[in-house]
Amino acid sequence: MHNNEHYKDRIRPRICGLLMENDAILLVEIHSSVSDRLIWMPPGGELEFGESIEECLVREFEEETGLQVAVQSFQFINELIEPPFHALELYYRVEKIGGNPKLGNDPEFEDNHQLLKDLQWISIDDLDKYKVVPNHLVRYLKP
Repeated sequence: MHNNEHYKDRIRPRICGLLMENDAILLVEIHSSVSDRLIWMPPGGELEFGESIEECLVREFEEETGLQVAVQSFQFINELIEPPFHALELYYRVEKIGGNPKLGNDPEFEDNHQLLKDLQWISIDDLDKYKVVPNHLVRYLKP
């Protein structure tokens, strides 16, 4: 099982997906290892050695949301540096191609230590009512 130590003292490449429908975005609520609090963020996760960015994003989306997605276009990069944490997060637009949204799990964590807590469509106009990470996400989503 991984624990928070796994994320510390190294650069973590993370690939995240922005899935939009009807002026809302699909976000997962997780317990953040960085802030030790509940936050909302786009589904995604760590790029594994030998795995392409597209493969990572498809895998992470299926694990966390039960959805099959197709990767569309690169949107932005977010660098998180909060020692001992350092992550490079690449955000891509994705399109749903199958499945029904349901909260998944992180296979590297045991059932009683899951970081994923909830899954919701959140209106772009309501994002400021949630603790969303990265906090500048909304500016990339508004037309």
